[in-house]
Amino acid sequence: MTEQKWASKKQRERTSNVLTYTVLCFLSILWLLPFFYLLLQAFRGESTGMVNYVFPKVWTFDNFLSLFRDTDFPRWFRNTLIVSIVVSAVQTVMVLMVSYTLSRMRFRGRKALMNLILVLGMFPGFMSMIAVYFILKLIGLTQSILGLILVYTGSSGMSYYIAKGYFDTVPRALDEAARIDGADRHTVFLKIVLPLAKPIVIYTALMGFMGPWGDYMYASLIAFGNPTSYNVAVGMYTFLDREHIATYFTRFCAGGIVIAVPITLLFLWLQKYYIAGVTGGSVKG
Repeated sequence: MTEQKWASKKQRERTSNVLTYTVLCFLSILWLLPFFYLLLQAFRGESTGMVNYVFPKVWTFDNFLSLFRDTDFPRWFRNTLIVSIVVSAVQTVMVLMVSYTLSRMRFRGRKALMNLILVLGMFPGFMSMIAVYFILKLIGLTQSILGLILVYTGSSGMSYYIAKGYFDTVPRALDEAARIDGADRHTVFLKIVLPLAKPIVIYTALMGFMGPWGDYMYASLIAFGNPTSYNVAVGMYTFLDREHIATYFTRFCAGGIVIAVPITLLFLWLQKYYIAGVTGGSVKG
């Protein structure tokens, strides 16, 4: 009887696994279909506009060459790269400092500050888009990369939740031992805590990089008609205008592939740190 129950249990587990993996494979195929279509259209050579079939009749690499040779894509790519790197660096520093402060220090108003940030974080960022635009216009930072960087980094400290949760898992005894040996808080943070928090540092930097990389809403508002300040998302959207789509659709697809490659490689390279950062920071603080 025991062997029959064990065999029945194994059979149920096997059936459950088959169903689970079948559903996951189906969802993966659905998720990959748009990227597969984008890739095929990027190598289509018989027409530069939209067509009613998927597989190209003529294969070519000219769409990629024309993207860099005949459009402003290199400038848009450079703008996006600059903004993403600067925002990633600034946001990582701010998030880590705020997270460590809220995790390790106790001061009057700490709970109230955390609750206030939590409530403010519930409001979508686009609610303040008009106000942000006019503030930047008053100080002369519209239609500029610097204005876009300020918008992305202005509220960086509010994204402290995951990093604070990770710092809460680092034993406070390490801080106390270092303080007894004469280290100040600056030394403790840089030489004791940060080396142990490498996953959350990389996770924070990766999130800071990915946000501006594909953003359209704020980038289109700040650029506001100045092609020299476009990022890739705003610039490539002009390819889909009614007067351009018949000529630039395949270049648009090629640009989508070019943009996807760096962030995909970066994510795959740092995937283990990303997972460790998320799971390590998902604790109650």
